[in-house]
Amino acid sequence: MCGRFVSTTPPEELASYFGAQPPSTEAALAPEYNVAPTTDVYAVFEDGSTRVLAPFHWGLVPFWAKDPSIGNRMINARADGLATKNAYRNAFKRRRCLVPADGFYEWRAVTGQKTKQPYFIHRRDDEPLAFAGLWETWTPKGGDGTDRLRSTTIITTDANETMAPIHDRMPVVLPPSAWDRWLDPDYHDVAALGSLLVPAPPQLLTVHPVSTDVGNVNNRGPHLIDPLPADRVLGGDADRA
Repeated sequence: MCGRFVSTTPPEELASYFGAQPPSTEAALAPEYNVAPTTDVYAVFEDGSTRVLAPFHWGLVPFWAKDPSIGNRMINARADGLATKNAYRNAFKRRRCLVPADGFYEWRAVTGQKTKQPYFIHRRDDEPLAFAGLWETWTPKGGDGTDRLRSTTIITTDANETMAPIHDRMPVVLPPSAWDRWLDPDYHDVAALGSLLVPAPPQLLTVHPVSTDVGNVNNRGPHLIDPLPADRVLGGDADRA
């Protein structure tokens, strides 16, 4: 799964990296070391013929939802159910996006302890990750369109060899060679699209343990991604880093 991540790269740099139009100054998000569900996150999508970087609510709200609270439990979408589940199948065909991240957090259960050990996972070359995502637009019943909500979800798949010791699932990370096809709203071959939703190559990512401070959404400083000293790793399992 993916329940927390880091987004600190300036929007102008992200837009350039993804070949997208940047958000306006008014719409730009603040750098965040502890991005949590139901907050706004950046997503890259195709708006007509233009690729755009813009803020989206994290937690997919289908167009048919009675209220946006349904998005609270739709921050992630399993890759193996996108083509059949009512909440995702339309977006999978027509409204796909990329969710940029500098890295993400995952927690490993520790034998004999209630507290889990968090880890920070990021690219070895420190370039942005491109999570595969879906997006939707929701308008309240009786609304006039000015109060519409754009929301997104991050797609997950089985863990690769790097992630498996920590968690059995991970976000889908799409390589640049897949971006054009994934973002094209006129490309509807769900079988071909599904073939893109595989675990990232193990050598792409690196992992290290971090402070349990990341478990509190009120903690937001850059120290959250600092490697944890071996003598402070829960369970003494620093070798997983």
